[in-house]
Amino acid sequence: MGNTPVKKKWAVYIIKCGDSTYYTGISNDVSRRLEEHRAGKGAKYLRGRGPLNIIFQKKVESHGTALKYEIKIKKLSRKKKEELISNPSLLKKM
Repeated sequence: MGNTPVKKKWAVYIIKCGDSTYYTGISNDVSRRLEEHRAGKGAKYLRGRGPLNIIFQKKVESHGTALKYEIKIKKLSRKKKEELISNPSLLKKM
């Protein structure tokens, strides 16, 4: 009788920075990742841009899917990102 490993859920997220810019990333623990960003670990882009707040988060089925969405979101214009933030169901249409 073996234990079945628990698959970690991945998520794609958007952070709004103190300077009103957006940062998109992925994680299997968004709360932990946000705290890392706030502590200055990880993405250099976010350093000195606080306060940092998660304004969009969507769980997906796999790391690969999260990466795919991250790339697509990063290519969006600010206006399109704001449409996605207002209507998360648009993610499935990407």
